[in-house]
Amino acid sequence: MLRLPPFQYQAARSVQEAIALLALHGSDALVVSGGTDLYANMKQRLFTPKVVVGLRHASELRFIRYDEQRGLEVGALATLTDIADHVTVQRQYPALAEAASVISTPQLRNMGTIGGNICLDTRCNYYNQNLDWRQALGYCMKKDGDICRVAPKSPICVAVNSSDTAPVLMAYRATLHLAGPSGPREVPIVDFFRNDGMRAWAKQPGEILTSITIPVPKLGTRSVYRKLRLRNSFDFPILGVAAVIEMRDGVCAAARVVLNAVAPKPVEAPLAAAALVGTDLNAEALDAAAEAAYAIGKPLDNTSGSIPYRKRMLRVFARRAFEACASGQTA
Repeated sequence: MLRLPPFQYQAARSVQEAIALLALHGSDALVVSGGTDLYANMKQRLFTPKVVVGLRHASELRFIRYDEQRGLEVGALATLTDIADHVTVQRQYPALAEAASVISTPQLRNMGTIGGNICLDTRCNYYNQNLDWRQALGYCMKKDGDICRVAPKSPICVAVNSSDTAPVLMAYRATLHLAGPSGPREVPIVDFFRNDGMRAWAKQPGEILTSITIPVPKLGTRSVYRKLRLRNSFDFPILGVAAVIEMRDGVCAAARVVLNAVAPKPVEAPLAAAALVGTDLNAEALDAAAEAAYAIGKPLDNTSGSIPYRKRMLRVFARRAFEACASGQTA
């Protein structure tokens, strides 16, 4: 049995208290909300903070609000179950509800939060192992080593983004709201993720993700998320495809396609989106878009499933996502 390392838990009852605690303890502290990812990683000694700052009692961060002018606002502590079951989210942002509903298991969705899922640590076959395994290998660039075991000549870590909500929020053009020692700030989600598995977010030291806002979808918008995983009951994605398509008079007026679990950050596929725009989403257009998604995705040996299998499934799952949008059955 893997046990947690020693640490001190300090419960913050507000955002400002959490920021103050993080500033007090500096690099010795990490923040936790649901804990479904952090505690598992701590057991594997991937993180060994001396202090864990808990957000569960910062009730100001748990909400879901919708306004017809401003759109959807979700507090960082809204659980994945809250989001998956929310009627307005299901109706207006079905891809987000779908993404939340396929994360892990019901018990963990009850604990896991949207903020925690967005800031999910990147994953890799050579990183997400226990201490003895990693020590026998000689460690890796992301933790205690100096080379990437997947791509030894790579100057950056290629651990993959495994957040199911991240690609969907990117396709919806969401904005993230953060608070820290320097005050609050907003970051478009497309600028939040970095293509480096070790430094995956544009989050400054001591900052906390507080909420997410998504614009009101235009009339005729269809959205979908499709996920591939080895064990369909609870696994992390080995491939994800998010699509948001705006239809006007039976023709695709705009589209955004985002691939997941193929790089350290969600990857936009602009050529796939362009293949859909100006069409009525006929079979030829869907095939062309799926082919464009297939071309841009470049899986590596950093997660479950063989590289050829995951590469082939890019075309298959992209086609399924576009077909769901074409039929109007998006959730």
